[in-house]
Amino acid sequence: MTDIKVEKKGQVGLITMTSNNGLNPINADVLEDLSERIDILDHDDEVKAIVIRGSEKAFSSGLNVTEFVKTANIDMLEDMADNFSKISDVKKPVIAEVSGYAVGIGFELALACDMIFCSDNVWFAVPDLSLGTAPGFGATQRLPKAIGKAKTMEMILSGRAMGAGEAERIGLVSRIIPLMNLHDETMKAAEIIASMPEIAIRTSKELIKNAISNTGLEEGLEIEKQVYKTALESDEYKINLRNMLQK
Repeated sequence: MTDIKVEKKGQVGLITMTSNNGLNPINADVLEDLSERIDILDHDDEVKAIVIRGSEKAFSSGLNVTEFVKTANIDMLEDMADNFSKISDVKKPVIAEVSGYAVGIGFELALACDMIFCSDNVWFAVPDLSLGTAPGFGATQRLPKAIGKAKTMEMILSGRAMGAGEAERIGLVSRIIPLMNLHDETMKAAEIIASMPEIAIRTSKELIKNAISNTGLEEGLEIEKQVYKTALESDEYKINLRNMLQK
């Protein structure tokens, strides 16, 4: 069983998945617990950014297939999909700190985050087709937006695993960091993000997510302009500008 541990490190909410064997399998209960914990952090005024991590061995090895086959039903799958949506809809920036294996639903969890910082020992894979089913928690939709059609087709249809170097080269991950430095560097990045003005963080994330949806360029630029105008009129912007000019 995978446990979810939550800590607050200054303005960063840290979620750690742990299990006895370090593989951090995800089932419906784990996913529900994770979505509830991340929702609490999203509504915590002291938290400005969130990091999700696993062990050095694995971010998550995915589903326990034997358990899943015995327990899966339509209602459970609907609940799991809803919990994935809650995670991907978090307003605050979320970084996946990934080392070792990120497989199946574990990989899909990383894809639901805003950024992936990975170690040099990482392997991403979507083996669902070998089990006779398509991926069910976002890989067919989020992965093409991250790496394009051709690479997505190969990963999903053949099940080929992707290592850190290729993942960085094609834009799947933000950065490769040596395993021994991964956590410290990820937390440093999260702390920098958390130090930025909150309204600017939130609106920038919304605009970027809007840009990678099916929104046309002209519509997206108009939305960006309106959001920017609103930000300029906010008290937070005026205070930050005044503070900057006084430095």
